[in-house]
Amino acid sequence: MDCGIFTSKTVLLFLSLVFWVAGAALAYVGAYVIKSYGNFDSFIQDKYTLVPAAIIIGVSVVMFIFGLVGCCATLWESKVGLGFFFLIIMGIFAAEVAALVFGVFYQGKINADLERSMNDVFMKYDGHGPETSAVNYVQTRLQCCGVMNYTSWSNTTWFSSNNNTVPMSCCKNSTQCTGRLDQPDQLNTQGCEVKLARLLQGVLGYAMLVILGFAIIKFFGMLSVCVITCKTGSRRNGYQPLYA
Repeated sequence: MDCGIFTSKTVLLFLSLVFWVAGAALAYVGAYVIKSYGNFDSFIQDKYTLVPAAIIIGVSVVMFIFGLVGCCATLWESKVGLGFFFLIIMGIFAAEVAALVFGVFYQGKINADLERSMNDVFMKYDGHGPETSAVNYVQTRLQCCGVMNYTSWSNTTWFSSNNNTVPMSCCKNSTQCTGRLDQPDQLNTQGCEVKLARLLQGVLGYAMLVILGFAIIKFFGMLSVCVITCKTGSRRNGYQPLYA
């Protein structure tokens, strides 16, 4: 068998396997991003930040089916099948590039929108409502206190109506902590905005890195389809199996 054909077929068969594995991996990544953002949805007013995750999940759904199409088209060297597989790869490659673009765009928007939305949520903290649960969750999970730092609570209604104290979720040790600002050694003094922005950017950056890796594989897959199609038409007659 022609070395170029053998190599291209091997690449495409490997790519078909990658389609199945990647489908599962991308579904996990997309779900992980949505779950991570969902934990802090009270602080994220711009829901379009989930667009990259939605694209990832959409891509993963079709990849399982397309992996089977690519495997059959490669083994039988069907020009129609390979052409269809090429269009599939190109479409998914374009979707992954779009996800990368959206990811870069929204990664830059996180910092711009987060401070305003977090200030709104912290101001609504009353000890009972959904905003209270969101604030307590983020302060406990990230071990932080207030938007900029623990003194940010002094500008809130909760602070003035509760004897100038911060919520207990700010405390390092809830059994001894009173929530008073003059006892900073018992409080998590770092602000939540920086920590939350770093967490969300890290999750999105991880997703973008995975997408970039799969996009590179798709590029070599398109190149392999071109090699097989061109050599089949110009140098070979009929079907030549992979093991020949």
